[in-house]
Amino acid sequence: MPDFLKKFFPVVYRRTKDPGIDGNYCKYDNQGLQWFTSSLYLAGLTATFFASYTTRKLGRRLTMLIAGFFFILGVVFNAAAQDLAMLIVGRILLGCGVGFANQAVPLFLSEIAPTRIRGGLNILFQLNVTIGILFANLVNYGTAKIKGGWGWRLSLGLAGIPALLLTFGALLVVDSPNSLIERGHLEQGKAVLRRIRGTDNIEPEFEELVEASRLAKQVKHPFRNLLQHRNRPQLVIAIALQIFQQCTGINAIMFYAPVLFDTLGFGNDASLYSAAITGAVNVLSTIVSIYSVDKVGRRVLLLEAGVQMFFSQVVIAIILGIKVKDHSDDLHKGFAILVVVMVCTFVSAFAWSWGPLGWLIPSETFPLETRSAGQSVTVCVNLLFTFVIAQAFLSMLCHFKYGIFLFFSSWVLVMSIFTLFLLPETKNVPIEEMTERVWKQHWFWKKFMDDDYEGAAVTNGDIIKKNGQANGFDPTAQL
Repeated sequence: MPDFLKKFFPVVYRRTKDPGIDGNYCKYDNQGLQWFTSSLYLAGLTATFFASYTTRKLGRRLTMLIAGFFFILGVVFNAAAQDLAMLIVGRILLGCGVGFANQAVPLFLSEIAPTRIRGGLNILFQLNVTIGILFANLVNYGTAKIKGGWGWRLSLGLAGIPALLLTFGALLVVDSPNSLIERGHLEQGKAVLRRIRGTDNIEPEFEELVEASRLAKQVKHPFRNLLQHRNRPQLVIAIALQIFQQCTGINAIMFYAPVLFDTLGFGNDASLYSAAITGAVNVLSTIVSIYSVDKVGRRVLLLEAGVQMFFSQVVIAIILGIKVKDHSDDLHKGFAILVVVMVCTFVSAFAWSWGPLGWLIPSETFPLETRSAGQSVTVCVNLLFTFVIAQAFLSMLCHFKYGIFLFFSSWVLVMSIFTLFLLPETKNVPIEEMTERVWKQHWFWKKFMDDDYEGAAVTNGDIIKKNGQANGFDPTAQL
C-alpha cells in the first residue's frame, strides 16, 4: 500500500517508484521492513511459552480468550499508529495473540472432535485462516484506492472484526473434556463429553481420559518430559513438520504472484487478480483437505502434494530464469499464463497438505501429559522458522533471483522423503491411543517406546497396523 510505505518506510517507497534502481528482485530488500514483518513472529514465539502454562493450568478456552484480547489491543495500536514505534508495538501485541491462539485452538479442536472426523474438523482452523487471507488481500486492494492517505488505517482497523469474533466465541464455548478432567473437574468434563458426543455411552472414552489425566498429573516438568526417550518420536515429528512447512516456498510463491499478473497485462489490477485467484485456490483446496484427510489419510496428501509442489517450482524457476532478468520483464504472455497455472498448482497442493497438516498432526500425536508443552514447542518452532524465512526472504530473493524456487524445491524433495519413511499415519486413531496403535507399530519409532514391541504384519514393505493402515515405508522389509 503506497501511503503506508510512504509514511513508515520511505526508502522502500522510493524504490517501488523507480524500478530501475534495484531491478525486479531487489526493490523490497530492506532490513527495516523485514524486521517489522518479523516482529510479529518473535512476539508469538515468546508468547507461546506462556500460552503453554495457561492451556495446561487455566484451560484451552481461557487461553483463546487471552488471544482475543491481545488481537484487539494490537488492532487498536496499529490502526492509530503515528510512528513506526507505535506500529511495531501493535505488531508485537498481534504476535502475542498469534502465539496464544495457535497454542489453544488446534488442541481444542483435536480434543473435542470425534475420531472419525478429527482431521477435517481441525482443518477448519486452517480453512478460516485461508479465508482470512483472501479477505485481507481484497480489503487491502480496496482500501488502497481510498484517497487522502488513510486507507491503510481502515485496513488495519478492520482486523478488529475477527479479533472480536474470536473473543466472543471463546466466551460462548465450553472447555474441552480433556482439559476439564486434567484440571480435576471430572463431572463437568463428563457432562461436556456426553454433550459433544451426543450419546450417554461415553464411559470407555471417559475412563481413557481419566487415566490419561492421572498420568499427566504425575509429570511435574512437561518440557523436561518431552526430552525423554519415549517422547522423542512425537517431538521430532512436530519440529520437522514446522520446519518443512515454512520451507515449502509458499512465501516465495505468494510474493511473486502479483508480479506475474502484472506481466499478463492486468496493470494496476494485478494485485486484485493475484489476491482473488490465488486466495480462491487456497480456500477451495483447503476444503478438499477437510473432506479427504479422514478418508485417504495424512501421508497420501503430503506425498501427493510433494510431487505437485516440486514439479511446479522447478517449472517456475526454469521459465523465470530464461525469460526474466533484473531490469526486464521479457515474459511472453503464453509463458506468463503457464507460470500462473504453476503458481495455482503449487498453492492448491500446499493448501491441502503442508498448510493444514503441519498443525493437525502435532496436535493429535502428543500424549495428554506433554500435549500442552508439545504444542508450545510446535508453535514456537513454527514461528521461529517463519521469522527466519520472513527476515531472510527478501534478501534471498534479491541474491538468488529465480534460483529461490530451486532452493525451496530441494526442500520439498527432502520433506517428501521424510514423510515416506518416518511419518506414521494417524487417520482414525483415537487421540489417547496414539502410543499403542501408532508409535509402537512404526518400523523405526517403535525402538523409542518403553514397552517391548510386538511385531506387526508386513506387506509390500509397509508395516500394517491393527486397523489396516500403512504406518510408514519400511526399507528394512525390502532386504
